[in-house]
Parts: sequence; structure tokens; C-alpha cells
Amino acid sequence: MDFFFEIHKDLPREGPGDSGSTRRAYRKLSTLPEEPVILDVGCGPGAQTLDLAELSDGVIYAIDTHQPFLDRLQEKVTALRLDKRVHVLHQSMKELQFPPASFDLIWSEGAIYIMGFESGLRAWKPLLKPGGYIAVTELTWLKPDPPVEVKEFWNEGYPSMKSLEENLDIIHACDYYLIDYFVLPNSSWTDEYYQPMQARITMLQEQYQTDPTRLQQLDIEQEEIEIFNKYNEWYGYVFYIMQTK
Repeated sequence: MDFFFEIHKDLPREGPGDSGSTRRAYRKLSTLPEEPVILDVGCGPGAQTLDLAELSDGVIYAIDTHQPFLDRLQEKVTALRLDKRVHVLHQSMKELQFPPASFDLIWSEGAIYIMGFESGLRAWKPLLKPGGYIAVTELTWLKPDPPVEVKEFWNEGYPSMKSLEENLDIIHACDYYLIDYFVLPNSSWTDEYYQPMQARITMLQEQYQTDPTRLQQLDIEQEEIEIFNKYNEWYGYVFYIMQTK
């Protein structure tokens, strides 16, 4: 795990995403208060946290368990003089330390998979105020019967990945209104995530060229990029925007 974080060190994002998609999803929240209380779950280095701070006049609690990510985000928050509105906290999404009905909006980009889509939606729901929103991105099969190579890769990396239709059924079963959903553009993978990731992989391959264990881990990261380039029509991140009933 330590080497995983070395690979991901100083990346602008810890997964696919982009400011345009964050803004598009936020615009769907038509009844959100002018100064909402927002929880950003699994914030990572906080690219979307800062977007949310720009989009709203509310208070944001950004939580993660990897302290270097939190330290980087705190530096940005301080530099932008957002300390009174953005609170950076070391907390696990599995043990959130907030009272019920604390938030107008729960946001989570590329992180709910840690708990599982349904588990996360159910566990976080009590933290929402009546009529509160939840917006998450989740890795999703976009077409049935994917080729064996991509199916096997993601069965190893994320075996509980579900289809779009299955996730929509889960949203209904968890008793949320579905406001909207959309697939993130390929550029949110290639430009925002994989391009800086490729630079890290190339640099670390040179640094650890005599270390077979680390080279094997780098090969896995490289394979993920190649799988996406080959099979991106079959899967992607979907932004799901929901509201409590």
C-alpha cells in the first residue's frame, strides 16, 4: 500500500474526474440552500473540494484517511484563505463522526467503491437533512457482455462493479429520488488522471528498474491505462445525483 501512495504522490486527482463534470452535477441541485453544509467523502488531494468551495458559499467538511492528501489540501485551503469555510478532517468514510441530519449535500467522487455503492448510499443517508442531496461517481459497466480481457481485469480490480441498470435499481431500493446521471467524458480519464499518472509510472520505472516487486506494481497501473484506451466504450465513471425523499 505504501508504494501505491508513492505512485499516486502529487497527482492532481486520485481518480478520473474534471471540474466541468463537478460543475455540471452541482447545477442539478435546484433546491440546495445558498449556504449549504457539504460533506466531501474521500476527498483525496481535494480538486473537487476546491471546485465546491467556488460553486457554493457554504461550509465544506472534506474527509479522507491519507494524511498527505489532507496536508496538500490544507495548504491549498490556507493559500486561498478558505479556512473558515473548508474544514479538512482525518476521518474514515466507514466511521463518520457527525450527528444525524448534519448535511444539505454529501459529495463523493471516485471513492464510494471503498464501501460499495449500495452500502455507501445506505450508510450516509442518515447524515442528510430532509430533502438533502447526495452526488457520487461510481465505476460502472456501460454495455452488457464486455470482452473477456476487460471483464477479467476489472473482476480482479473491482469485482463488485455493476451495470448502469443495476445501480439505478440500487438507488430506487435505497429510497432516493434520482435527479440525473451522466457518464464522465473520456478526457476526465486521459487528460485529468492518466496523463499525470503515466509520467509518474515512467519516472518510477527508471528509479526502480532493479526492483521486480515494484516494477510489477507499476505494470498493473500501466495495464489499467491500456485497458481503458482499448475498452472505454464498455465502462466508465457515472455521476449519480440523488435526493432524499
